[in-house]
Amino acid sequence: MLKLYGGQRSRASIVQWYLEELGVPYEFVLLDMQAGEHRQPEFLALNPIGKVPTIVDGNFKLWESGAILLYLAEKHGQLPNSLEEKSLFSQWVFFANSTLSTGLFVESAREREGDKILTALNKIFATKPYLIGDIFTVADVAVGAILCYVPLMLQLDLTPYPAVLDYIKRMNERPAFQKTIGQRSA
Repeated sequence: MLKLYGGQRSRASIVQWYLEELGVPYEFVLLDMQAGEHRQPEFLALNPIGKVPTIVDGNFKLWESGAILLYLAEKHGQLPNSLEEKSLFSQWVFFANSTLSTGLFVESAREREGDKILTALNKIFATKPYLIGDIFTVADVAVGAILCYVPLMLQLDLTPYPAVLDYIKRMNERPAFQKTIGQRSA
C-alpha cells in the first residue's frame, strides 16, 4: 500500500486530497515536525532533503507535492496520451507550486504579482469551471489547494475576483476536499 508522509499543516494534505479523489488506498504517516521526525535517519533515507510530502509506493520513493501529483495522475490514468496535453497539466501543477504560491503567500511578490495572477485566473474561471475545461483534474487539485488556503491564511480581499471565489467554493464542496484539507481548516 502506498504510504504518504506528511506533517500537521503541510502540502501533504494536497496529495492526500488527490489520493481521496482517485480512490487510491494509502496509509498516512503523520510526522511530528516540531519534534524533528523529518530529520531522523529513517525519514532521511526516504527523502534526503527532509521535507514533506514524501510517498513510498512499493520500492519507489518520491518527494515534492507537484511531482507526486503528476506521478499519481499518470499512474492512475488521469493524464492524456499526447505530450502537448500532458505538458498542460504539468504547466498548471508547476504554476501552483511556484508562481501562484509565491505570488500570493510571499508579501513582496503579492504586492507585485497578486492582482495580475488573480485577474488572469478570474478570466479563466469565468469561461470554464476547471483549468483544463469541464472536467476536474490534477491541475485543479494543485491550483485549487493553493487558492483554498488564501481565505484560511491571508487577509486578502478576493471579492474583485468573483469567478475565483466561485472556483474556491467548488473546490471546498468536493467530498474528498472536505475529508482532507476541509477537516484541517474547520
